[in-house]
Amino acid sequence: MGSIGSLFSNNMNTVSAKSLKRKPSEESQSIISPFPLSELNQDLLERILSRLPPSSFFRLRSVCRKWSTISSSPTFLRACSGIQCRDPWFLMVEQSFTQSIIFDTSEGNWKNLNHPNFLNQTQFSKSIPVASSGGLVCFRSPSGQFIVYNPVTGDCKEIPLAPSSQNLHAIAMNSSNKDPSLYKIVLVLGEFPNLSVGIFDSKKNQWEDEFALRKTDGNLSESNDIDEPETIYFLSKAGDVVSTNIQRSPSKQYSSVLIVEGNGEEIIYFLGHSGTIVSCNLTQKTYIEYPRLLPINFEYSIDLVECNGEMLVVMLSDFLETTSLRIWKFLKEEKLWIQVTAMPVSMSHEFCGKKADINCVGCADSILICISSSECNSYVMCDLVDNAWVELPKCFVNGKAKGFMSAFCFEPRMEISV
Repeated sequence: MGSIGSLFSNNMNTVSAKSLKRKPSEESQSIISPFPLSELNQDLLERILSRLPPSSFFRLRSVCRKWSTISSSPTFLRACSGIQCRDPWFLMVEQSFTQSIIFDTSEGNWKNLNHPNFLNQTQFSKSIPVASSGGLVCFRSPSGQFIVYNPVTGDCKEIPLAPSSQNLHAIAMNSSNKDPSLYKIVLVLGEFPNLSVGIFDSKKNQWEDEFALRKTDGNLSESNDIDEPETIYFLSKAGDVVSTNIQRSPSKQYSSVLIVEGNGEEIIYFLGHSGTIVSCNLTQKTYIEYPRLLPINFEYSIDLVECNGEMLVVMLSDFLETTSLRIWKFLKEEKLWIQVTAMPVSMSHEFCGKKADINCVGCADSILICISSSECNSYVMCDLVDNAWVELPKCFVNGKAKGFMSAFCFEPRMEISV
Protein backbone atom coordinates (compact mmCIF):
# COMPACT_ATOMS: atom_id res chain seq x y z
CA MET A 1 0.00 0.00 0.00
CA GLY A 2 1.39 3.41 -0.95
CA SER A 3 2.17 6.05 1.62
CA ILE A 4 -0.52 8.63 2.29
CA GLY A 5 1.65 10.90 4.38
CA SER A 6 1.94 13.40 1.52
CA LEU A 7 -1.39 12.67 -0.11
CA PHE A 8 -2.18 16.26 -1.04
CA SER A 9 0.27 18.57 -2.80
CA ASN A 10 0.28 22.30 -2.17
CA ASN A 11 0.91 23.59 -5.71
CA MET A 12 -2.69 24.45 -6.51
CA ASN A 13 -5.21 27.02 -5.37
CA THR A 14 -8.11 25.71 -3.30
CA VAL A 15 -11.54 27.28 -2.95
CA SER A 16 -12.32 26.50 0.67
CA ALA A 17 -12.79 29.45 3.02
CA LYS A 18 -10.25 29.86 5.79
CA SER A 19 -11.66 30.30 9.27
CA LEU A 20 -10.55 33.28 11.32
CA LYS A 21 -8.55 32.49 14.43
CA ARG A 22 -9.46 34.19 17.68
CA LYS A 23 -7.99 33.91 21.10
CA PRO A 24 -10.59 32.21 23.34
CA SER A 25 -12.01 34.32 26.11
CA GLU A 26 -11.48 33.44 29.78
CA GLU A 27 -15.14 32.37 30.01
CA SER A 28 -14.83 30.01 27.04
CA GLN A 29 -11.57 28.63 28.42
CA SER A 30 -13.28 27.77 31.70
CA ILE A 31 -15.83 25.52 29.99
CA ILE A 32 -13.29 23.63 27.87
CA SER A 33 -13.01 20.04 29.01
CA PRO A 34 -9.78 19.50 30.99
CA PHE A 35 -9.57 15.95 29.61
CA PRO A 36 -6.87 15.94 26.86
CA LEU A 37 -7.26 13.78 23.75
CA SER A 38 -3.79 12.40 24.35
CA GLU A 39 -5.14 10.49 27.35
CA LEU A 40 -7.83 8.69 25.35
CA ASN A 41 -7.25 4.98 25.00
CA GLN A 42 -6.20 3.81 21.55
CA ASP A 43 -9.50 2.15 20.68
CA LEU A 44 -11.63 5.21 21.49
CA LEU A 45 -9.22 7.58 19.73
CA GLU A 46 -9.32 5.47 16.57
CA ARG A 47 -13.10 5.41 16.62
CA ILE A 48 -13.22 9.20 16.88
CA LEU A 49 -10.68 9.76 14.10
CA SER A 50 -12.38 7.24 11.81
CA ARG A 51 -15.49 9.45 11.76
CA LEU A 52 -13.60 12.48 10.45
CA PRO A 53 -13.76 13.36 6.75
CA PRO A 54 -10.57 11.93 5.18
CA SER A 55 -9.22 15.40 4.34
CA SER A 56 -9.52 16.45 7.98
CA PHE A 57 -7.86 13.25 9.15
CA PHE A 58 -4.87 13.72 6.85
CA ARG A 59 -4.32 17.22 8.20
CA LEU A 60 -4.58 16.05 11.81
CA ARG A 61 -1.99 13.30 11.29
CA SER A 62 0.71 15.92 11.80
CA VAL A 63 -0.45 16.61 15.38
CA CYS A 64 1.76 13.93 16.90
CA ARG A 65 3.55 10.67 16.11
CA LYS A 66 0.79 8.60 17.70
CA TRP A 67 -1.85 10.06 15.40
CA SER A 68 0.48 9.74 12.42
CA THR A 69 0.78 5.97 12.80
CA ILE A 70 -2.94 5.37 13.26
CA SER A 71 -3.62 5.21 9.51
CA SER A 72 -1.87 1.83 9.33
CA SER A 73 -3.57 0.40 12.41
CA PRO A 74 -5.81 -2.63 11.58
CA THR A 75 -8.31 -1.62 14.26
CA PHE A 76 -8.51 1.93 12.85
CA LEU A 77 -9.14 0.57 9.36
CA ARG A 78 -11.88 -1.69 10.74
CA ALA A 79 -13.43 1.35 12.41
CA CYS A 80 -13.32 3.18 9.05
CA SER A 81 -15.11 0.29 7.36
CA GLY A 82 -17.96 0.76 9.85
CA ILE A 83 -18.72 4.19 8.39
CA GLN A 84 -21.46 3.41 5.89
CA CYS A 85 -21.11 6.41 3.60
CA ARG A 86 -18.46 9.03 2.86
CA ASP A 87 -18.96 12.27 0.94
CA PRO A 88 -17.81 11.50 -2.61
CA TRP A 89 -14.68 12.68 -4.37
CA PHE A 90 -14.52 13.13 -8.14
CA LEU A 91 -11.40 12.09 -10.03
CA MET A 92 -11.10 14.60 -12.87
CA VAL A 93 -9.77 13.61 -16.29
CA GLU A 94 -7.88 15.94 -18.64
CA GLN A 95 -7.43 15.51 -22.39
CA SER A 96 -4.35 13.45 -21.57
CA PHE A 97 -4.45 12.07 -18.04
CA THR A 98 -1.29 13.42 -16.37
CA GLN A 99 -2.42 14.47 -12.87
CA SER A 100 -4.69 12.93 -10.24
CA ILE A 101 -6.80 15.98 -9.44
CA ILE A 102 -9.93 15.44 -7.39
CA PHE A 103 -12.85 17.58 -6.28
CA ASP A 104 -13.68 17.05 -2.60
CA THR A 105 -17.43 17.59 -2.10
CA SER A 106 -17.15 17.67 1.70
CA GLU A 107 -14.86 20.73 1.59
CA GLY A 108 -15.80 22.10 -1.81
CA ASN A 109 -12.22 22.37 -3.08
CA TRP A 110 -9.69 20.86 -5.46
CA LYS A 111 -6.83 18.60 -4.42
CA ASN A 112 -3.91 17.05 -6.26
CA LEU A 113 -3.26 13.45 -5.25
CA ASN A 114 0.13 11.82 -5.56
CA HIS A 115 0.63 10.54 -9.09
CA PRO A 116 -0.23 6.81 -9.28
CA ASN A 117 3.00 4.79 -9.21
CA PHE A 118 1.80 2.35 -11.85
CA LEU A 119 1.49 5.16 -14.42
CA ASN A 120 5.25 5.62 -14.21
CA GLN A 121 5.71 2.15 -15.69
CA THR A 122 6.23 2.15 -19.45
CA GLN A 123 3.45 -0.34 -20.24
CA PHE A 124 0.91 1.72 -18.25
CA SER A 125 2.14 5.23 -19.07
CA LYS A 126 -0.93 6.12 -21.15
CA SER A 127 -3.53 4.38 -18.98
CA ILE A 128 -6.76 6.27 -18.40
CA PRO A 129 -9.63 5.76 -15.93
CA VAL A 130 -12.64 4.03 -17.49
CA ALA A 131 -14.90 3.01 -14.57
CA SER A 132 -15.33 3.39 -10.82
CA SER A 133 -17.32 1.90 -7.96
CA GLY A 134 -17.24 2.29 -4.19
CA GLY A 135 -13.75 3.43 -3.24
CA LEU A 136 -11.99 2.10 -6.35
CA VAL A 137 -11.22 3.36 -9.86
CA CYS A 138 -10.47 1.10 -12.83
CA PHE A 139 -7.82 2.15 -15.39
CA ARG A 140 -7.23 0.69 -18.84
CA SER A 141 -3.92 0.73 -20.73
CA PRO A 142 -3.63 1.06 -24.54
CA SER A 143 -2.89 -2.68 -24.69
CA GLY A 144 -6.18 -3.51 -22.95
CA GLN A 145 -4.69 -4.22 -19.51
CA PHE A 146 -6.91 -3.25 -16.55
CA ILE A 147 -5.56 -1.81 -13.29
CA VAL A 148 -7.74 -1.33 -10.20
CA TYR A 149 -6.62 1.56 -8.02
CA ASN A 150 -7.51 3.12 -4.65
CA PRO A 151 -6.79 6.84 -5.21
CA VAL A 152 -6.53 7.54 -1.47
CA THR A 153 -3.93 4.94 -0.52
CA GLY A 154 -2.21 4.38 -3.86
CA ASP A 155 -2.87 0.65 -3.58
CA CYS A 156 -3.26 -0.90 -7.05
CA LYS A 157 -3.55 -4.27 -8.74
CA GLU A 158 -3.07 -5.48 -12.29
CA ILE A 159 -5.96 -7.53 -13.64
CA PRO A 160 -5.16 -10.53 -15.86
CA LEU A 161 -5.77 -9.78 -19.52
CA ALA A 162 -9.28 -10.64 -20.67
CA PRO A 163 -9.19 -13.74 -22.89
CA SER A 164 -11.55 -12.25 -25.50
CA SER A 165 -10.42 -10.22 -28.51
CA GLN A 166 -13.92 -9.18 -29.59
CA ASN A 167 -14.99 -5.60 -30.21
CA LEU A 168 -15.54 -3.78 -26.90
CA HIS A 169 -18.73 -1.74 -26.31
CA ALA A 170 -18.92 -1.07 -22.57
CA ILE A 171 -16.92 -1.28 -19.35
CA ALA A 172 -18.63 -1.19 -15.96
CA MET A 173 -17.55 -1.84 -12.39
CA ASN A 174 -19.50 -3.01 -9.36
CA SER A 175 -18.33 -3.28 -5.73
CA SER A 176 -19.75 -5.53 -3.04
CA ASN A 177 -21.81 -3.77 -0.36
CA LYS A 178 -20.73 -6.31 2.26
CA ASP A 179 -17.03 -6.21 1.42
CA PRO A 180 -15.97 -3.10 -0.59
CA SER A 181 -12.62 -4.73 -1.42
CA LEU A 182 -14.51 -7.25 -3.59
CA TYR A 183 -15.53 -6.05 -7.04
CA LYS A 184 -16.44 -7.10 -10.55
CA ILE A 185 -15.43 -5.65 -13.91
CA VAL A 186 -18.06 -6.20 -16.60
CA LEU A 187 -17.39 -5.99 -20.35
CA VAL A 188 -19.97 -5.98 -23.15
CA LEU A 189 -18.37 -7.42 -26.30
CA GLY A 190 -19.10 -8.52 -29.84
CA GLU A 191 -20.84 -7.16 -32.93
CA PHE A 192 -24.53 -6.31 -33.11
CA PRO A 193 -26.75 -8.27 -32.93
CA ASN A 194 -24.40 -10.89 -31.43
CA LEU A 195 -23.34 -9.47 -28.05
CA SER A 196 -21.65 -11.28 -25.18
CA VAL A 197 -20.51 -10.45 -21.65
CA GLY A 198 -17.20 -11.07 -19.88
CA ILE A 199 -16.88 -10.63 -16.09
CA PHE A 200 -13.78 -10.45 -13.89
CA ASP A 201 -14.47 -11.54 -10.30
CA SER A 202 -11.90 -10.24 -7.79
CA LYS A 203 -12.87 -12.92 -5.26
CA LYS A 204 -11.83 -15.63 -7.73
CA ASN A 205 -9.13 -13.40 -9.26
CA GLN A 206 -10.07 -14.57 -12.74
CA TRP A 207 -12.32 -13.92 -15.72
CA GLU A 208 -15.45 -16.02 -15.84
CA ASP A 209 -16.55 -17.75 -19.02
CA GLU A 210 -18.18 -15.38 -21.47
CA PHE A 211 -21.90 -15.77 -22.09
CA ALA A 212 -24.02 -14.62 -25.02
CA LEU A 213 -26.87 -12.12 -24.80
CA ARG A 214 -30.13 -12.81 -26.57
CA LYS A 215 -31.83 -9.83 -28.22
CA THR A 216 -35.41 -9.14 -27.18
CA ASP A 217 -37.54 -6.37 -28.61
CA GLY A 218 -39.99 -5.77 -25.78
CA ASN A 219 -41.85 -3.39 -28.13
CA LEU A 220 -39.38 -0.69 -27.14
CA SER A 221 -37.17 -0.21 -30.17
CA GLU A 222 -38.00 1.54 -33.40
CA SER A 223 -36.61 -1.30 -35.50
CA ASN A 224 -36.13 -5.00 -35.07
CA ASP A 225 -32.42 -4.95 -35.84
CA ILE A 226 -29.49 -2.99 -34.46
CA ASP A 227 -26.87 -2.46 -37.14
CA GLU A 228 -23.58 -0.66 -36.96
CA PRO A 229 -24.68 2.86 -37.97
CA GLU A 230 -23.44 4.48 -41.12
CA THR A 231 -22.06 7.98 -40.68
CA ILE A 232 -24.67 10.56 -41.68
CA TYR A 233 -23.56 14.10 -42.55
CA PHE A 234 -25.66 17.25 -42.63
CA LEU A 235 -25.25 21.02 -42.63
CA SER A 236 -25.45 22.69 -39.23
CA LYS A 237 -27.01 26.11 -38.61
CA ALA A 238 -23.61 27.71 -39.09
CA GLY A 239 -23.12 25.95 -42.42
CA ASP A 240 -20.57 23.48 -41.03
CA VAL A 241 -20.69 19.83 -42.04
CA VAL A 242 -21.48 17.77 -38.92
CA SER A 243 -21.30 14.00 -38.45
CA THR A 244 -23.91 12.38 -36.24
CA ASN A 245 -21.50 9.69 -35.04
CA ILE A 246 -20.77 10.66 -31.44
CA GLN A 247 -17.15 11.48 -30.61
CA ARG A 248 -16.54 10.79 -26.95
CA SER A 249 -13.74 11.58 -24.53
CA PRO A 250 -11.34 8.58 -24.55
CA SER A 251 -12.07 7.92 -20.86
CA LYS A 252 -15.83 7.80 -21.62
CA GLN A 253 -15.58 5.87 -24.87
CA TYR A 254 -17.01 2.80 -23.13
CA SER A 255 -19.22 4.77 -20.76
CA SER A 256 -21.85 2.65 -19.04
CA VAL A 257 -23.73 2.24 -15.78
CA LEU A 258 -24.38 -0.97 -13.88
CA ILE A 259 -27.52 -1.09 -11.73
CA VAL A 260 -28.83 -3.78 -9.41
CA GLU A 261 -32.64 -3.71 -9.57
CA GLY A 262 -34.88 -4.28 -6.57
CA ASN A 263 -35.45 -7.87 -7.67
CA GLY A 264 -31.68 -8.50 -7.70
CA GLU A 265 -31.30 -8.41 -11.49
CA GLU A 266 -28.13 -6.74 -12.76
CA ILE A 267 -28.56 -4.44 -15.76
CA ILE A 268 -25.82 -2.62 -17.64
CA TYR A 269 -26.73 0.36 -19.82
CA PHE A 270 -24.45 1.81 -22.47
CA LEU A 271 -24.52 4.09 -25.50
CA GLY A 272 -24.47 2.54 -28.95
CA HIS A 273 -22.28 4.17 -31.58
CA SER A 274 -25.23 6.08 -33.01
CA GLY A 275 -26.41 7.41 -29.65
CA THR A 276 -29.07 4.80 -28.91
CA ILE A 277 -29.23 3.35 -25.39
CA VAL A 278 -28.78 -0.40 -24.99
CA SER A 279 -29.98 -2.20 -21.86
CA CYS A 280 -28.34 -5.57 -21.09
CA ASN A 281 -29.95 -7.77 -18.43
CA LEU A 282 -27.05 -9.84 -17.09
CA THR A 283 -29.35 -12.03 -15.03
CA GLN A 284 -31.69 -12.98 -17.87
CA LYS A 285 -28.86 -12.77 -20.46
CA THR A 286 -30.89 -10.56 -22.79
CA TYR A 287 -30.63 -7.06 -24.22
CA ILE A 288 -32.95 -4.45 -25.76
CA GLU A 289 -32.54 -1.08 -27.44
CA TYR A 290 -34.44 1.93 -26.10
CA PRO A 291 -36.18 4.36 -28.48
CA ARG A 292 -34.26 7.49 -29.41
CA LEU A 293 -34.73 10.69 -27.48
CA LEU A 294 -34.05 12.79 -30.58
CA PRO A 295 -33.94 12.02 -34.32
CA ILE A 296 -30.55 11.05 -35.66
CA ASN A 297 -30.09 14.30 -37.61
CA PHE A 298 -30.19 16.51 -34.51
CA GLU A 299 -27.03 17.97 -33.03
CA TYR A 300 -26.59 16.74 -29.48
CA SER A 301 -24.24 15.25 -26.91
CA ILE A 302 -25.49 12.53 -24.58
CA ASP A 303 -24.31 10.54 -21.55
CA LEU A 304 -25.69 8.06 -19.01
CA VAL A 305 -25.51 8.27 -15.22
CA GLU A 306 -26.72 6.29 -12.22
CA CYS A 307 -28.47 8.09 -9.36
CA ASN A 308 -30.00 6.20 -6.44
CA GLY A 309 -30.30 2.99 -8.42
CA GLU A 310 -31.85 4.62 -11.50
CA MET A 311 -30.42 5.12 -14.98
CA LEU A 312 -30.76 8.72 -16.15
CA VAL A 313 -29.79 10.33 -19.45
CA VAL A 314 -28.20 13.77 -19.72
CA MET A 315 -28.52 15.47 -23.10
CA LEU A 316 -27.14 18.76 -24.42
CA SER A 317 -28.88 19.72 -27.67
CA ASP A 318 -29.08 22.62 -30.12
CA PHE A 319 -32.35 23.63 -31.74
CA LEU A 320 -33.46 26.88 -33.41
CA GLU A 321 -30.49 28.92 -32.21
CA THR A 322 -30.92 27.75 -28.61
CA THR A 323 -29.09 25.22 -26.47
CA SER A 324 -30.72 23.19 -23.71
CA LEU A 325 -29.39 20.66 -21.22
CA ARG A 326 -32.02 18.25 -19.95
CA ILE A 327 -32.10 15.13 -17.79
CA TRP A 328 -34.44 12.26 -18.71
CA LYS A 329 -35.49 8.88 -17.37
CA PHE A 330 -37.23 5.99 -19.09
CA LEU A 331 -40.50 4.57 -17.76
CA LYS A 332 -40.40 0.89 -18.68
CA GLU A 333 -44.08 0.13 -18.16
CA GLU A 334 -45.26 3.18 -20.14
CA LYS A 335 -42.40 2.72 -22.64
CA LEU A 336 -41.64 6.42 -22.83
CA TRP A 337 -39.08 9.04 -21.81
CA ILE A 338 -39.99 11.73 -19.31
CA GLN A 339 -38.02 14.84 -18.43
CA VAL A 340 -36.68 14.94 -14.87
CA THR A 341 -35.27 18.47 -14.91
CA ALA A 342 -33.52 21.01 -17.12
CA MET A 343 -30.64 23.43 -16.68
CA PRO A 344 -31.84 27.05 -16.34
CA VAL A 345 -31.83 28.81 -19.69
CA SER A 346 -29.53 31.51 -18.29
CA MET A 347 -26.84 28.83 -17.79
CA SER A 348 -27.37 26.69 -20.91
CA HIS A 349 -27.37 29.75 -23.18
CA GLU A 350 -23.63 30.10 -22.46
CA PHE A 351 -22.98 26.96 -24.57
CA CYS A 352 -25.08 28.00 -27.57
CA GLY A 353 -23.25 27.45 -30.83
CA LYS A 354 -20.07 26.17 -29.17
CA LYS A 355 -20.53 22.51 -30.18
CA ALA A 356 -19.88 21.40 -26.61
CA ASP A 357 -19.57 17.78 -25.51
CA ILE A 358 -20.83 16.54 -22.14
CA ASN A 359 -19.43 13.76 -19.96
CA CYS A 360 -21.29 13.08 -16.75
CA VAL A 361 -21.17 11.03 -13.57
CA GLY A 362 -23.92 10.48 -11.00
CA CYS A 363 -23.72 10.08 -7.24
CA ALA A 364 -26.75 9.67 -4.93
CA ASP A 365 -28.97 12.70 -5.70
CA SER A 366 -26.38 14.67 -7.68
CA ILE A 367 -24.84 14.70 -11.16
CA LEU A 368 -21.49 16.24 -12.08
CA ILE A 369 -21.57 17.42 -15.70
CA CYS A 370 -18.31 18.27 -17.52
CA ILE A 371 -19.06 20.52 -20.50
CA SER A 372 -16.19 21.09 -22.88
CA SER A 373 -15.42 22.42 -26.35
CA SER A 374 -12.65 24.35 -28.05
CA GLU A 375 -14.31 27.54 -26.79
CA CYS A 376 -15.39 26.67 -23.26
CA ASN A 377 -14.82 24.35 -20.32
CA SER A 378 -17.22 24.17 -17.40
CA TYR A 379 -18.18 21.79 -14.57
CA VAL A 380 -21.71 21.94 -13.19
CA MET A 381 -23.22 20.09 -10.23
CA CYS A 382 -26.94 19.37 -10.41
CA ASP A 383 -28.85 18.53 -7.21
CA LEU A 384 -31.88 16.54 -8.37
CA VAL A 385 -33.78 16.92 -5.09
CA ASP A 386 -33.58 20.72 -4.85
CA ASN A 387 -33.25 21.24 -8.61
CA ALA A 388 -30.18 23.34 -7.87
CA TRP A 389 -27.54 23.94 -10.55
CA VAL A 390 -24.14 25.16 -9.35
CA GLU A 391 -21.11 25.83 -11.52
CA LEU A 392 -17.95 24.66 -9.76
CA PRO A 393 -15.05 27.11 -9.46
CA LYS A 394 -12.17 26.78 -11.88
CA CYS A 395 -9.25 24.60 -10.83
CA PHE A 396 -5.96 26.49 -10.98
CA VAL A 397 -2.61 24.72 -11.07
CA ASN A 398 0.48 26.93 -11.04
CA GLY A 399 -1.73 29.88 -11.97
CA LYS A 400 -3.35 28.20 -14.98
CA ALA A 401 -6.95 26.99 -15.15
CA LYS A 402 -7.30 23.27 -15.87
CA GLY A 403 -9.77 21.95 -18.39
CA PHE A 404 -11.37 18.58 -17.66
CA MET A 405 -13.11 16.29 -20.15
CA SER A 406 -14.79 13.94 -17.67
CA ALA A 407 -14.85 12.68 -14.08
CA PHE A 408 -15.24 9.47 -12.08
CA CYS A 409 -16.92 9.30 -8.69
CA PHE A 410 -15.54 7.32 -5.74
CA GLU A 411 -15.70 7.29 -1.94
CA PRO A 412 -12.43 8.19 -0.17
CA ARG A 413 -11.81 4.90 1.66
CA MET A 414 -8.53 4.29 3.48
CA GLU A 415 -9.51 0.77 4.49
CA ILE A 416 -10.04 -0.70 1.01
CA SER A 417 -7.21 -2.76 -0.46
CA VAL A 418 -7.14 -4.45 -3.84
